[in-house]
Formats: sequence, structure tokens, C-alpha cells
Amino acid sequence: MIQTIVKTELPIDEQFQIQKNVFLGGNGQKGKRVCIVTGTHGDELEGQMVCYLMAKKLREEHKHLNGSVEIYPALNPLGIDTLQRGIPNFDLDMNRIFPGNPKGTMAEQTAHAIVEDLLNADLVIDIHSSNLYLRETTQVRISVLNEDRLVPFAKKMGIDFIWVHDAATVLESTLAYSLNSCNTPCLVVEMGVGGRINHGLCEALTNGIFDLMKDMGMWTGDVPPHNNKSMLCKGDSVEFLNANVSGVFITRMKTGTFVKKGDELGQIVSPLTGEILQDVVAPVSGFLFTIRAYPIVYEGSLMARIFKGAEND
Repeated sequence: MIQTIVKTELPIDEQFQIQKNVFLGGNGQKGKRVCIVTGTHGDELEGQMVCYLMAKKLREEHKHLNGSVEIYPALNPLGIDTLQRGIPNFDLDMNRIFPGNPKGTMAEQTAHAIVEDLLNADLVIDIHSSNLYLRETTQVRISVLNEDRLVPFAKKMGIDFIWVHDAATVLESTLAYSLNSCNTPCLVVEMGVGGRINHGLCEALTNGIFDLMKDMGMWTGDVPPHNNKSMLCKGDSVEFLNANVSGVFITRMKTGTFVKKGDELGQIVSPLTGEILQDVVAPVSGFLFTIRAYPIVYEGSLMARIFKGAEND
């Protein structure tokens, strides 16, 4: 059932609207409610495939659903249409204006309507890709303020990596912060790289969501087996690796792998002279969950992130 939660007239005979697809299971009563939201940033596309896979399975195997699942594929439809991170023409990052304002600008009114529509869900899953510069293994990011409540949900999804952030790093203007502050639990998922779709990551996340729904008593259908042991990263357990020079970064490394201190992650090179300007090596042993995807780097650019408390079992 397609529903419109926001509709606004645009200047030249067009409309801005945000829609959701509501799937009701059982006897039509709502029961528990899970919301899948994505498309807040227009250059993050992997959530589009997850929404497609979710909607396809729910449509084809509707008899296995108890409760309700609501899918919001595009919170920033203009950004997705133009592959822009923010809202075009407004120069705004939509994930910096929540919880919005019912009497504010069009963007603020939209943010307010989104929050109001999501309130009181049993769980909201806010799906993001990384930006154009970094490639991320699939991870759930949680504020330490919500650790006790949200980590059990994340573990049931079979996500490899759960990163609990310090409270000081959490922006109060994000959708997740606004919802969690209103007692509506919201998980933030980061995965892949901006502007692209990784089929394997999307399929694994979709299976993980259905597995979580099964644990919540909302799904009786089959779920493919997947990893059920998540690495939990807290505090200062993340090592950030930055470039010492400017140049072009060459690498064959993939995220989701374990590295040892001194392992070569890639090289920063000079196309002009043919020289290697920096051998980029792992400063610690651990789980490599972020690697530079965009090859042009400047001194100080983030190259990698390693969970240094991880062990390869």
C-alpha cells in the first residue's frame, strides 16, 4: 500500500513528494512495526537495492509477515534524481536539519513530517552508503547513549561490525538522534561506497533484517544462513590512518579483512615522476573496515580505519 507522507508544490507545475510502501501482515492488524528508511543522501544508492529486495520478498511471501513493515526508499528524492548528497538548490545536508520545524522552510517541514511519521515504531533502520571517498564494510553505528538498547538489535542482524561511538561524535541534528531521543529505537547502517551498489552487501543486509524480524516474531519464512557473530567496537579501539603526502592512491585491498601491523595497504604514487611517495602500511593489527576508494589524496586525507581490538578466529 503506497502512502504519501509529504507533498509540496514546486515552482513550475511539479510536486515534491516522499512516499512509503506499507506491508501489513497477519489479519491486517499492525502489531509490531519496523521501518526501513534510506535515500537521505542522494549519492548513497545501496539502500535503494535493499528497499527493492525487501519489498519484493514481502510482496511474494506476504503470508509469512506478522505486524507491519514500512519502506521509505527516498527521503531526499531530488538528491537521488540528481546524484547530489544534499537537497539540490537548498545547499542543505538533509541529515543535519532533523527534527525539522513544521513552520520552517520546505526542507525543515519535510524533516518534521518524516520524524512524525516514524515516531513510535518498534525499530527504524536508517540505511546509508559511505561517501565517494571511502569504502566501508557493512556496519551498524550506535551512540554510547543508546548502546544498551540498540546493540541487541544489531547483533540479531548478523552484521560483522558494530561501532559504538562516543556521545561527543554524535550529531544532534541527525534522524537517528532525533528518533532515539523520542524513545523510537533507530539503528544506523553504513555500507559500501557512494554512487555505487554492491549486490552482495545489499543481499546480506536484507537477509539480516529478515532474521531480526524473525527474532521479533514478525517473520515466519525462511532466512538464508549468515554470520551470527558480530564484532563490537567501543571507545578508542579504532585506529585512523591518514596520508602523509599528496598523490594518487593505488590499492588492491578490500574491507572486511584482517591485517597485521606492517602489512601493505597500498601506495601513494606520483604519476609525473613514477615514484612511490608513500608506502601505506597498517599501523596496528586488526579488522580493516574502511579503505580509501577515491584515488586522489591530499596530505591528511583519511586512508583507512582499523578496529585494533579484533582477532581473526
